[in-house]
Amino acid sequence: MNNPVHKSNKAIFRPFQGLLLFLLLLSSLHAYSENGYDLWLRYSLIENEAIRTQYTQFSSKIRVAGNSPTINALKSELMTGLNKMLDITPQISSVSTESYALIIATISNLPDNADITGMPEINDEGYIIMTQNVNGNERLIVTARTDIGLLYGTFNLLQLMQQQRDLQNIEVASSPRINLRLLNHWDNLDRTVERGYAGASIWNWQKLPEYIDQRYIDYARANASIGINGTVVTNVNANALILTPQYVDKVKALADVFRPYGIKVYLTARFSAPVELGDLDTADPLDPAVQEWWNVKANEIYNQIPDFGGFLVKANSEGQPGPQNYGRNHVDGANMLAAAVKPHGGIVMWRAFVYSPDEGADRASQASKEFVPYDGQFAENVLVQVKNGPIDFQPREPFHPMFGAMPKTPLMMEFQITQEYLGFSTHLVFLPKLFQEVLHSRTYQPNRNTRVADIIAGTEGNQALTGMAGVANIGSDINWTGHIFGQANWFGFGKLAWDPDYSLEQIAEEWLKMTFTPDPEFVNSFLPELLESREMPVSYMTPLGLHHMMDAGHHYGPGPWISNMSRPDWTSVYYHKADKSGIGFDRTTTTGSGAVNDYAPELAKLFNDPATTPEELLLWFHHLPWTYKLKNGRTLWDNLGMKYQEGVDEVGQMLETWKSLRPYVDEERYEEILMHLNIQFKEAKWWKNACMLYFQEFSEMPFPPEMTVPDKDLSYYKSLKFPYAPGIRPSWD
Repeated sequence: MNNPVHKSNKAIFRPFQGLLLFLLLLSSLHAYSENGYDLWLRYSLIENEAIRTQYTQFSSKIRVAGNSPTINALKSELMTGLNKMLDITPQISSVSTESYALIIATISNLPDNADITGMPEINDEGYIIMTQNVNGNERLIVTARTDIGLLYGTFNLLQLMQQQRDLQNIEVASSPRINLRLLNHWDNLDRTVERGYAGASIWNWQKLPEYIDQRYIDYARANASIGINGTVVTNVNANALILTPQYVDKVKALADVFRPYGIKVYLTARFSAPVELGDLDTADPLDPAVQEWWNVKANEIYNQIPDFGGFLVKANSEGQPGPQNYGRNHVDGANMLAAAVKPHGGIVMWRAFVYSPDEGADRASQASKEFVPYDGQFAENVLVQVKNGPIDFQPREPFHPMFGAMPKTPLMMEFQITQEYLGFSTHLVFLPKLFQEVLHSRTYQPNRNTRVADIIAGTEGNQALTGMAGVANIGSDINWTGHIFGQANWFGFGKLAWDPDYSLEQIAEEWLKMTFTPDPEFVNSFLPELLESREMPVSYMTPLGLHHMMDAGHHYGPGPWISNMSRPDWTSVYYHKADKSGIGFDRTTTTGSGAVNDYAPELAKLFNDPATTPEELLLWFHHLPWTYKLKNGRTLWDNLGMKYQEGVDEVGQMLETWKSLRPYVDEERYEEILMHLNIQFKEAKWWKNACMLYFQEFSEMPFPPEMTVPDKDLSYYKSLKFPYAPGIRPSWD
């Protein structure tokens, strides 16, 4: 990427030349410093002579067939990557001959002697990478059905080269299993980012449409490199102004930048926009005037952006307007908007994150109650977008029971890439581990072997419309994500959206090699730490199925004592229910909320009994005595303390492992990550001490011997306040 560093044009005074030369020589003794801007597209110079020779042979004569904005983007990436990795200026031609060492062309443009028979079938976004021997000469081929497929294939080829993979006799055939692979930006028009921890929004609405920041182009490159093909640029807590001509013109400028990279733009639609922007006194979805307003608005947008993707809608949730304001239901609202965009090929993503303003028996069940009865009634261009768990992006949740419960409705997965409940941008947490845990969970619906991944990929319901969304962790920080390791979550989301069965080890290994170094000493040392890093915050924040334990509002740090909020289900005590008798939320059939019955009967049976409930979800489904014995023979109380301590100790070990890797990482990124790990280690101990001191007031039991005793009392932890924590929801919401 073009690293955005400000350069001075002032001449250097001659008296300082000697000092400058000395400093340059001194700096050369250290690893070259980087600021993280280039993400996994660093294209570092390859020093392995054998690998470099092989790649140079393939790069000596290149044919790229075609002429389109996407092909031009492909050529530019190829030139950049090969120049930086091999220190060459590749010669790229579009002339059709059979003597090229590397051919990048759609299947219809391949030379006659290019044989791809025997390779697996690919879809319109898929690609093939393979070598062939022609007249004694080995030739590398990247092919696809479309230009976008070629772009994805070229990015994959460059990634293989960054990892220094042997390309001889390579055969790769890859197609995305999910159609819509989107980022959701919770970015506001004032450039604040709700639940954003990496600076301001990257969208500079004031300067658009005339000013196109290089960052927009690099954003598109990064997304295309991992197969992301859509972006929702505005917050789900929507501002109707984004639908006005002034802002649609700005969105068009972004769409024009993204189009060559196969990325469509989507917008959030505020349901009350006909009232706020028009002269209507209602937004009732069954009112003909409201329907016509949305039809006209859709026409306006598509006239500017012909490939506009459609709308994402948050309605009747957390105070947002929606069809229920007018006595209607989610089907009425979603289908009205779907009808407006359907003539243009657009879609509506209707979020299922809803819960009644009146306290119900269990918030975990409310989305199922509001949506499952309407299975099969949504329009064919509607996707119901469902969070991975039934509460709200907790460190660990069971999968959302709606997956498997609505076989006639396309369901779209919503993951959170930004770490709202997982330490913001200061904690190192490899979220693909969480993503795949959910994707591989068995729903038992429609059969025992059905997984969540099968539901969202449409393989069970034979659905043509499929999707996965990730709430972005991207901001204006120079390294994009605040914490450099936060980039791994963006990268991993893209890989799993392309293929939910992509190996976690492969994702982590690829990212480490491209972001830092392919040196096996570095990769083999930190790979286990990265893969286990998600389990660490689960242990030091919410072990054994505890959830929603953070402080109020900003969600920063522990707050198990939070009880005084405008709604009970915004408090921590609502969820852990700690008292003298025990701890945990009873969701069983006989004595609890009955939320276990939202799942298939086979799962309900398992979750109804604490003896068969997975221990990592024990307190999610059961309120149990402090003295309850777990499988290791120790009490629930002891196991809580041991788990909290285990999380702290594992962060400490990760910190020590990172310190041992200083020779392999440039100084700037090494120090930045080291400082973040020190923060995480300190805050892990904060979580352990605050939570265990609070729960001890109810258990009245001594801490287990395995746990380090807190050095401060509970009143100290309760006194901590953070009024300016980042990512807080703007006041206009």
